[in-house]
Amino acid sequence: MPISRKVFFRIPDPQDTTIYVRPGYNRVLSEEFEALKVKRVGLVQDKVEAHSQGDLRENFGFKAAKEAIRAVDRKMTALDRFVARNTFIEVDPATWLTKPTDTLQLGHVAVIEKQDLPSRRKNVFTFLVTTHGETASDPDSGIECLPHDCPLAKVALGMAVQESREVALPAGEAILTILAIRNPTQAELDRLLSEIKPPQIDDEAE
Repeated sequence: MPISRKVFFRIPDPQDTTIYVRPGYNRVLSEEFEALKVKRVGLVQDKVEAHSQGDLRENFGFKAAKEAIRAVDRKMTALDRFVARNTFIEVDPATWLTKPTDTLQLGHVAVIEKQDLPSRRKNVFTFLVTTHGETASDPDSGIECLPHDCPLAKVALGMAVQESREVALPAGEAILTILAIRNPTQAELDRLLSEIKPPQIDDEAE
């Protein structure tokens, strides 16, 4: 049975942490927050205009604007909390091309064998250990991005080639074995690292 990517890459409950990001990520965060503020101003104006149209009990425009404002407020609060609880360190992927490969580090391409317990089923993956939020895959090379702060990367980082380790993952206990570690090529980075986008964070009301 194929492993669900939602389970495999599920991020643990939010906690204060250091997150490695690509250059420009902090700018994208700032731009996203400013865009939400601008959007909120427009929605407030829509609400004021709808309010002037009379009976609020049947004023669907007023109700829609009010709910849209609440949704934007939730997103702004979630983004503000995301920024407040994390430390962001920008890392240039160009440095990944020539890193030592004695142990698995951010920026390496690794071939990892994952043996699920107790089924003993084995799967082999080729990952590029990436900065936060990267989820692309390259069908030409078979490489998938593995964000450094996801559960699998957290337990695999620091391991050496042919080292095995029993670990606890969201999908269950497993034995990881590092089969190979190498530096990525520039062409692989070009295919795997897409445009930086704002984080997808929980914006639901508490």
